[in-house]
Amino acid sequence: MERLGIKDWAEEDRPREKMMLRGVGALTDAELLAILIGSGNQEETAVELAQRILHRAENNLNRLGQFSIKELISSFKGIGEAKAITIAAAMELGKRRQQSEFLVVPQITSSRDAFQALYPALSDLKHEEVWALFLSRSNKIIKTFQLSKGGLHASVVDIRLLMKEAIDNLACGIILGHNHPSGKLEASPEDKAITERVSRSGEVLDIKLLDHIIVAGNRYLSFNDEGWL
Repeated sequence: MERLGIKDWAEEDRPREKMMLRGVGALTDAELLAILIGSGNQEETAVELAQRILHRAENNLNRLGQFSIKELISSFKGIGEAKAITIAAAMELGKRRQQSEFLVVPQITSSRDAFQALYPALSDLKHEEVWALFLSRSNKIIKTFQLSKGGLHASVVDIRLLMKEAIDNLACGIILGHNHPSGKLEASPEDKAITERVSRSGEVLDIKLLDHIIVAGNRYLSFNDEGWL
């Protein structure tokens, strides 16, 4: 049976034409990715190649955003440097758009607000990082601060540095946040121990640890919601 290319499809089924006719919201993730890469290879249309790329990413755009340019080039026939750079640039633009939306959170009123404020810094990372939000008495964000950058499995938290920054910024509250690159959304004994140490240190200085948020992909775990603070 003869294989049809995208140009042989009905016009309303071609990704670009479909976007023009029905709007960008009508396209699947694979069709949007196909528009970015433009063409497939000798065995696959652009849409089929895009579907295979997404399948490798477990159909998760956050996972796709973690692919390096070298990984894209080496893993997929038909993806050269130019196409890989286009995909990476699109993923970064999406992340920055999300970041610009999250940065307007003026006040932390829930764990969801804290997650949204921390997510831009902690998403798409292959290593673990620890960040802190310094808050005013009315829970407005004074500063977002990177506390440590570690390996895949552990980060070292310098509590003296954390408290110095909190004092320098006249913070009344702190929210810790770190990511789990593995995607596992559960608190380790080390996570709980660090939380306890920060909480005790803050009590001495009258700076309250309000929450500790663990980010795993687009999900989060809140120590406060779990009743651990």
